[in-house]
Amino acid sequence: MVSKTDDIPASVPNCNPVDLPREVEIANSKDTSKTASKDPCACGHRGDTAVMNGVAGHDQAEEADSKQDGSADAEDANEQEVIVIQDTGFTVKIQAPGTEPFDLQVSPQEMVQEIHQVLMDREDTCHRTCFSLQLDGNVLDNFAELKSIEGLQEASLLKVVEEPYTVREARIHVRHIRDLLKSLDPSDAYNGVDCNSLSFLSVFTDGDLGDTGKRKKKGTELEQIDCTPPEHILPGSKERPLVPLQPQNKDWKPMQCLKVLTMSGWNPPPGNRKMHGDLMYLYVVTVEDRHVSITASNRGFYLNQSTTYTFNPKPASPSFLSHSLVELLSQISAAFKKNFTALQKKRVQRHPFERIATPFQVYSWTAPQIDHAMDCVRAEDAYTSRLGYEEHIPGQTRDWNEELQTTRELSRKNLPERLLRERAIFKVHSDFAGAATRGAMAVIDGNVMAINPGEETRMQMFIWNNIFFSLGFDVRDHYRELGGDAAAHVAPTNDLNGVRAYSAVDVEGLYTLGTVVVDYRGYRVTAQSIIPGILEREQEQSVIYGSIDFGKTVVSHPKYLELLEKTSRPLKVQRHSVLNEKDTAVELCSSVECKGIIGNDGRHYILDLLRTFPPDLNFLPVEGEELAPESQKLGFPRQLRHRLACLRQELIEAFVEHRYLLFMKTAALQLMQQKANKDKTAALHDTSSADAESESKPQALEASEQVPDGMPTSPTSSESTLTPDDLEATTMSEKSVPENQEAPVDLKSEVPTTNTNGTHEPSAAERQNGGCDSLLEDPKSREVVLNACKAVGSISNTSFDIRFNPDIFSPGVRFPDDIQKQKQLLKDAAAFLVSCQIPSFVKDCLDHSSLPMDGATMTEALHQRGINVRYLGNVLEFVDNMPAKAQLEHIYRIGIGELITRCAKHIFKTYLQGVELSALSAAVSHFLNCLLSSFPEAVAHLAADELVSRRKSRKRRNRVPGGGDNTAWASLTPSELWKNITSEAQSYYHFSLQCESVDQAVEKYGLQKITLLREISIKTGVQILIKEYNFDSRHKPAFTEEDILNIFPIVKHVNPKASDAFHFFQSGQAKVQQGFLKEGCELINEALNLFNNVYGAMHVEICACLRLLARLNYIMGDHPEALSNQQKAVLMSERVLGIEHPNTIQEYMHLALYCFANGQLSTALKLLYRARYLLLVVCGEDHPEMALLDSNIGLVLHGVMEFDLSLRFLENALAINSKYHGPRSLKVALSHHLVARVYESKAEFRSALQHEKEGYTIYKNQVGEAHEKTKESSEYLKYLTQQAVALQRTMNEIYKNGSNASIMPLKFTAPSMTSVLEQLNIINGIIFIPLSQKDLENLKAEVQRRQLMQNSGKMEEQQAAQLELDDKLPVDD
Repeated sequence: MVSKTDDIPASVPNCNPVDLPREVEIANSKDTSKTASKDPCACGHRGDTAVMNGVAGHDQAEEADSKQDGSADAEDANEQEVIVIQDTGFTVKIQAPGTEPFDLQVSPQEMVQEIHQVLMDREDTCHRTCFSLQLDGNVLDNFAELKSIEGLQEASLLKVVEEPYTVREARIHVRHIRDLLKSLDPSDAYNGVDCNSLSFLSVFTDGDLGDTGKRKKKGTELEQIDCTPPEHILPGSKERPLVPLQPQNKDWKPMQCLKVLTMSGWNPPPGNRKMHGDLMYLYVVTVEDRHVSITASNRGFYLNQSTTYTFNPKPASPSFLSHSLVELLSQISAAFKKNFTALQKKRVQRHPFERIATPFQVYSWTAPQIDHAMDCVRAEDAYTSRLGYEEHIPGQTRDWNEELQTTRELSRKNLPERLLRERAIFKVHSDFAGAATRGAMAVIDGNVMAINPGEETRMQMFIWNNIFFSLGFDVRDHYRELGGDAAAHVAPTNDLNGVRAYSAVDVEGLYTLGTVVVDYRGYRVTAQSIIPGILEREQEQSVIYGSIDFGKTVVSHPKYLELLEKTSRPLKVQRHSVLNEKDTAVELCSSVECKGIIGNDGRHYILDLLRTFPPDLNFLPVEGEELAPESQKLGFPRQLRHRLACLRQELIEAFVEHRYLLFMKTAALQLMQQKANKDKTAALHDTSSADAESESKPQALEASEQVPDGMPTSPTSSESTLTPDDLEATTMSEKSVPENQEAPVDLKSEVPTTNTNGTHEPSAAERQNGGCDSLLEDPKSREVVLNACKAVGSISNTSFDIRFNPDIFSPGVRFPDDIQKQKQLLKDAAAFLVSCQIPSFVKDCLDHSSLPMDGATMTEALHQRGINVRYLGNVLEFVDNMPAKAQLEHIYRIGIGELITRCAKHIFKTYLQGVELSALSAAVSHFLNCLLSSFPEAVAHLAADELVSRRKSRKRRNRVPGGGDNTAWASLTPSELWKNITSEAQSYYHFSLQCESVDQAVEKYGLQKITLLREISIKTGVQILIKEYNFDSRHKPAFTEEDILNIFPIVKHVNPKASDAFHFFQSGQAKVQQGFLKEGCELINEALNLFNNVYGAMHVEICACLRLLARLNYIMGDHPEALSNQQKAVLMSERVLGIEHPNTIQEYMHLALYCFANGQLSTALKLLYRARYLLLVVCGEDHPEMALLDSNIGLVLHGVMEFDLSLRFLENALAINSKYHGPRSLKVALSHHLVARVYESKAEFRSALQHEKEGYTIYKNQVGEAHEKTKESSEYLKYLTQQAVALQRTMNEIYKNGSNASIMPLKFTAPSMTSVLEQLNIINGIIFIPLSQKDLENLKAEVQRRQLMQNSGKMEEQQAAQLELDDKLPVDD
């Protein structure tokens, strides 16, 4: 299998890396991706080709290194076909005008177009866009695959032939040149456009890590340079500067090539000039201040004689007709020629991951002041995108619905087809999310005309670019009974969760709408794709399933029932009946709000999925209903602002799994009791049941429920005993079975069960739920199962099956049957959340298996356990009442910060809605001052007289009905805002905050203002100027309106998954955990390959994959490879998650370790200092992760003999470890040992002994005298004592004999790099497996065997590369 990020896709010219700008060095695994680029969507071939063509300019050795023969293991692991996407490439020569011919390696799968793309990116040919490739005088078709071209073979010569321009080609050319000029300019990343985002890694590594790795290990002179960190990074420093968040990247100092390049005012050419071939006119000002007018004609570009005010299209003399604009500009401006060349050199040297677009836009909450430069392309885009039309599609807007649904309909029978399908789905989704975001902003900014312009603004709806937009207000009293606007605000996110769930189940024939929810400037906008034909008819006529009036009238439809039945098990939705207005029962398999509409395209759509998951009764008071005592004890049920609170899907999964264990236990206990009574009659049973078994076999398989392999299934009840140990085993095996495997089971076993975590489509057999009475021959065991089913609330009496009825307690919905059981199940689930899930979350935090660092990671951790954020107050109270409260201080602090910023966000939302556009930056800065500044009299930045005069003139100018007073926002005061925050915390989270101002909050809860600023900015989309803010000044406010740079949208959308890749990744992880590193490595390489195929080069999941791969490379001894993979992981994390996201901080730490192992000490330190700075900004110094980071820093500093500095970090780590792990923890013992080692190096033996004794005591008490750790510690103590005694002798000698004493030379030890690295590995949780002699011999034999095979030509090329790796791998025999 080709597998490794660094693989060489498509084409590798044998030329040196510098002249190879290659977009992406990702293995697009030779070529499934090529097929994928023939996107089924209308967008043709623009988006992805750039990504696929780039080629890493690495030498071939590395290419060889990277191929794996993992297909066999992968197949075992996944039991599914694995395609070998390997195609032997060949080399062609390319001859471009004015350059030497060069070689380019290509693959037969590739399209001609991809060679175009490569040429447009290469340094020496990047200025050409309008050309054809010719083989022996024949023009090659752009969309032909290379293998279909006759006569194209190894060493063929392809000529680049300049083609005449058309208006479109001239436009593309200008656009491309502008992109090249802007290629190092970060302003797109700051402005959050075109999927650009920031990355600062290269600032700390001084270019590519690979090149610097050749430095010698320990030149102390060299390393001494920059060990001392800036003051604010040292332990105990209280200052938290903001500016270092975005260090100055020297590459970004703009190299100016031109002052102005823009469309001329003389466009378009008049008729008589069109007939001379003029296509358009450009206006250019060179760096030398020469103003020129340029004609783009069909033959190329030349200077004309027009000026700003006179039109004279005649060629100037000399006219320099050039086919490329770059050539023309190079002739008329020396500065352009020099700077353009330098710029392209730099562009090509950047790591590809710094320039590839991310799949979804990432916004930065801080930015420097950037100059706004003239940019013709940006200006043009701003105007055309108003129409919502995307340039590269011939003559039309995109039909989003058609694209989204056709990609779902693609075939998925085998792996290549699934990859193609998933890639297409992902591509369309990311394009749709981008378009929907642009549209939603245009709607709020007032650039889109409403389709119902007569109605008031809140009620308007919009269509732009074939996307339907509606605002999150309760327009037609639709949600009146559910909480009005509050319900209308929460409904879109619930609906989106429903769409996510149904898309994940992915039932053939059932369609959901493309849905994106955008929060922007205080408004919530829902963007949806449009069902064909829905706009022509009334909703009443089109809905054939569900209800449009919340259950008063309900209809059903057999086809919908059949489709939804397939989703019923994975989503745990119970099929149920409700009464319609005529009191007849109507059967449904979803909530009543879920509507089914058959579009004009004949597809079955479902929409309004806001109640896919059952209601959360803790937040839904219902008259006459009592909640479980666990809930009541905590003061539930509570009133929420709306009645749409649902349980999360994760909670339902956890609850069902919990009930499954209960079911097994109940059954097991009863069986054990029965067994005792039954031993006497066992013999009888054996004979009779043998006959029964033979009859029931066929049916047993037919009705097979989905059961994990490891289930104890025994033929007769008399033989079966289930012990709690079995139960342990069964739950274990259940978790390890991949979701896509069903195992038949003989249902005569006592405990017919079903796996709880399947989210795949059930087979036909599985759908016959229950139906197994005939099989449970033995009445006793049938009774056992019946009792167990009753005990856990299963909907079937013969097997474990828990599902929820989502309509219970919906106002207006009536049921024909008794629903007591279903109500009880909901109460149990609500009680389970507060009595099991919240404590288990806190327990995970206590034993550090969950380590949130900021609001977002905390929210994620809560969500993983199915806890909604509205329970945050309860979680905090629970933490507050824990005996081990001190060890949870970080959780409490992050939780309080999250609670405060969320309350502030709720207030900010309504605050912004009352602000007119011209006052936006003033209003935002005023709000931030009230929230964070210590200045008590924060006043809005509006001069008093200006306020008055504006108000007066406004009254005359436009009396908007209901416009209200648009300056009400200016009267907000800090004390009022904090009062609102505390009352919001009380009413929404039921939590009493004890603070009336920001300073009290900081004081009481140990918060940091900079952290609060980051959290509120990220949550509200505000972008602020990066500078030092003085929050604590009592004389002037911290923010002015100039500090607010932008407001970005907050976007929620569906994340399509790469399912096959994910299975490979999981199997790889499992293998690694079992200790099969090599197989794990191959599987993860394979996963990486597939991820790249589906997601392109940049994605969060690829990031995780690279991190694990780097760790495996490191453990298996391939340090350079570990460094290369981890570098990609860091870059990707910065680009996809953000430069200071907690994951990015951890990636930096891993990279520092691998840098150290590669002997790059100063780089390792810089990276660790960067990580520490980011952690300080994100959550402050008091956090368990800081202990790990400081231990790393201290160890590296110890290695470079900066002892005093090292002690500061190690002692801080010791203090934090003692606080969070308890003074008796092994981590603390290790910390003591590290500190002792530094004291030893400083020859301060008394302190060293003191710390080592502490460590020894902990080891002795925790692991006992005999443990190797205790022994090591005791040895070290002896050694220290000897050293201390020797030193004391020497000192006595000096005192006694004065200066002529004979002094014994003392041994001062600078630690060896290996010993430092050993300790680094230990604290970072990396353990090496020493190889025995036997292992090494086996390994050698294996290598020789392979060499023999290779020499005799039996081995495939792709396996050859394994050899180099094999020397370093432990082999599992």
